[in-house]
Amino acid sequence: MPLVYRPARADDLAATDALVVACINDLTVRHGFGPMATASPPSFQLFSLEDDPDGLWVAEDGEEILGFAWSWVCGDVWFLAQLFVDPARQGEGIGNELLKRTMDHARKSGAAHKALITFTFNRVSQGLYMRHRLFPKMPIYFFNVERERIRQTLPQPPLRATAIDGGAATMENLAGIDSRAIGASREKHHRYLLDDPATKGVLLYAGDDIAGYGYIGSNGHIGPLAVPRPDLLRNAFATMLKLAADGSAEKISAFLPGTCDSALSLAIDQGMRITFPMLLMASPGYGDWTQYLPRNPGFM
Repeated sequence: MPLVYRPARADDLAATDALVVACINDLTVRHGFGPMATASPPSFQLFSLEDDPDGLWVAEDGEEILGFAWSWVCGDVWFLAQLFVDPARQGEGIGNELLKRTMDHARKSGAAHKALITFTFNRVSQGLYMRHRLFPKMPIYFFNVERERIRQTLPQPPLRATAIDGGAATMENLAGIDSRAIGASREKHHRYLLDDPATKGVLLYAGDDIAGYGYIGSNGHIGPLAVPRPDLLRNAFATMLKLAADGSAEKISAFLPGTCDSALSLAIDQGMRITFPMLLMASPGYGDWTQYLPRNPGFM
């Protein structure tokens, strides 16, 4: 039976999540990092499907899903959240066919910028993306540390934090920060995070001035985090580290771009260590993140 490429449906997403987990673990085990991915409810995938179904595609052979591609758009930014193919069927052109369909999603959206985050050691995929004019921009490192170490060494937070309330004025402030940090407003994604009971979002203040925002998961993971100016990043990250250390998670983690010197320096000073390296790839003219820490490779 020939392969079928079709738009994803809500009832596909549990199977696509299982495929993605298997593909990631196959890749990370082969490169000596051990299994890293675990199954989780596909909440953001479902949110994206309901928001813009043109961005999610599956490759299917009979009733078996062999590949999955998922992209989303915010303003002028198109982002490829996931593109994975069953390891047993790689090399058959499935990934390229799925990528063509997500690139068509980017074209239809009119996005000026395209980006994605992939594993640094995923050479085959990088070649595929470069053939589609997405080029390596900067490394992104996943850092983590035991919470108790942060509690013992981190001084009092330099910024004041207040809960994000979801009101119109707050959303406008968040949109302004995002526009300066990553070139696009992400109001719909903020509302998604604010509806997540496992995530806490805060606005950060230096005196009476807004100095950024950040989110912390119940698992101790920080991100996304954004500031309106690069010189505010270290204090914003320090404040989020302190808030995470006051929680109950055993470990604290964050994705730190290689362009964010102050945040990287603070992470090393606090005993955080690199777990694995990733890579931002983007269209020409995009990807100089000095004011933004992503949440994860799918959310950005």
